[in-house]
Amino acid sequence: MPSPGPEMEIVHLLRAVTVELGLHSARFAQHNAMHPTDVRALIALMDASRAGEEMTAGRLGAELGLNSAGTTSLLDRLERAGHVRRVRGREDRRKVVVEVDERAVELGQAFFGPLIGRAVELLQGYDEGERAAIRGFLAGVRDAAADGA
Repeated sequence: MPSPGPEMEIVHLLRAVTVELGLHSARFAQHNAMHPTDVRALIALMDASRAGEEMTAGRLGAELGLNSAGTTSLLDRLERAGHVRRVRGREDRRKVVVEVDERAVELGQAFFGPLIGRAVELLQGYDEGERAAIRGFLAGVRDAAADGA
C-alpha cells in the first residue's frame, strides 16, 4: 500500500469525487425511472455521437459488458421510453445504429447541466498548463482503471 502523503490525499479526493458523481448519476436514474446501466448506455451513445462515430447494438453491448440478450433488453427499454432510436447507418444502410433522441439529451442537460457548468467554471480558474496537468492525470487514472477491466 502506498505510504500516506500529499499524493494519497489527492487519490482519496478522487475516490470521493467518483462516489459523489455515481450518487448524482443514480439520482438521475431514479428520478427518471431508469436503471444505472441505462444512464451508462446514454453516456456511451452521446460520447460516440460527439466523436462522429456510429454505435451499433453490438458495440454498445461490448462497451457496457452486456451479452446480446441484455443489450436488446436495454435498447428496447430505452426505445420505449423515447430515449433512443434505431436507424440505418449513414455509410452502410444495411447496418442498424443506435442514436440518442434529442429529448434524452435535453433531459440530461436539465439535470446534469448545473454540475457541468460548475465544473467548467472551476476549470476556467486554471491556466492552460494546469488544465493540461489535470487532463493528463484524469486520463492516466481512467486508463489505469480500464487496464484493470
